Amino acid sequence: MDKPTPPARLTRAQHWQRTRRLTGLLLLLWMLTGFCAAFFARELAGLSVFGWPLSFYLAAQGASLVSLGILGFYAWRMRKLDQAARAQETRA
Repeated sequence: MDKPTPPARLTRAQHWQRTRRLTGLLLLLWMLTGFCAAFFARELAGLSVFGWPLSFYLAAQGASLVSLGILGFYAWRMRKLDQAARAQETRA
């Protein structure tokens, strides 16, 4: 079997830049998800799922699931970025 490739090495400045960019993008996604579900609730009320308005599902379950997805992605991606930064520190 092939060995997994080690993560690319990052300097402290590169790590901080990527962390800020990732955090900003995920916060924007979170804000848009919460805002759009509330803003377009009237238009989505015309659509129904199992007899309930779609806006109800988006507000009750959709926003929560998106938040959990964002948290999971952030943890996975930050683990990769931290490993890359740690590889640079041990090398120096």
